[in-house]
Amino acid sequence: MKVAVFSAQPYDRRFLDEAWARRQAGASITLQYFTEALSLASYSLARECGAVCVFVNDVLDAEVLAALAGQGVRAVLLRCAGYNNVDLAAAARLGLFVARVPAYSPEAVAEFTLALVLTLNRHTHRAYARVREGNFALDGLLGSNLHGKTVGLVGLGRIGLAAARIFHGFGCRVLGHDPAPPAAFGALGVQAALPALLADADIVSLHCPLLPSTHHLIDAAALARMKPGAMLVNTSRGGLLDTCAVIDALKSRRLGALAIDVYEQESELFFRDHSAEIIADDVFQRLLTFPNVLVTGHQGFFTAEALREIAETTLDNLDRYIQGSPCANVCLPA
Repeated sequence: MKVAVFSAQPYDRRFLDEAWARRQAGASITLQYFTEALSLASYSLARECGAVCVFVNDVLDAEVLAALAGQGVRAVLLRCAGYNNVDLAAAARLGLFVARVPAYSPEAVAEFTLALVLTLNRHTHRAYARVREGNFALDGLLGSNLHGKTVGLVGLGRIGLAAARIFHGFGCRVLGHDPAPPAAFGALGVQAALPALLADADIVSLHCPLLPSTHHLIDAAALARMKPGAMLVNTSRGGLLDTCAVIDALKSRRLGALAIDVYEQESELFFRDHSAEIIADDVFQRLLTFPNVLVTGHQGFFTAEALREIAETTLDNLDRYIQGSPCANVCLPA
């Protein structure tokens, strides 16, 4: 079977090839790598392929899925946990196998969340730039202790729980909001309704999936409930934030700081080098003008451990599809 791997970066090739080399026995598989993202303009690259392997910003709406199925694709393998970019109802109608990677080193994203918080709080990114210019003044770099602060975690899945362990270890008071909180959270923090969490937390960190019910979860009303001067962190999905409302909260100084590793319109920007281009996204460009905003390009997952687990689980999902055996990672229609 041929598998078309879309949005393939050098690191994707490295870890998928290494994972495949460790399991040479079994079905004959050929991985074909394409740097292009999957869309209606590129689906034909998967001609003669029985499966496609995709990432967070690939388009798998009803039209693209129908086009893929029409040329023989029967399986969709997601190299990520989220599946908000897949029309699962259309996939079910077409009889497609869709499987994801539900867990891969949750500590990778949780630790990156901490890195963003510490960077913004202690201004280490600004201090680094100053020192390289010979400026050792401390004015403007005043931070505060993380110890004793209240951290509100929205979403207590594997990543949220890992973040709770980290912030609890720093001596923070941890609040958590989740429709189905895990029992393990009881030793780390206190469950709270979302309005109470927003009002009480010095730092609000998002770790929930993007669903119709969570789209723009943090909107103007939610921002108005937040403690004045609080920090907001999003390492989950860009669509959780109403970015224009966030910009208004930054301009009014209601929101004290913002760190985002994801952006609602990131598919046109992230995972590619645009340094020699003019970025036409005015909303994104406005975010970059604030000194209290830190933006990274969806790298929270980017550790060797996480990439190794993603590759192994993706190939496990493919094996189970080929063998017709049960797969716990199959995505079911909503």
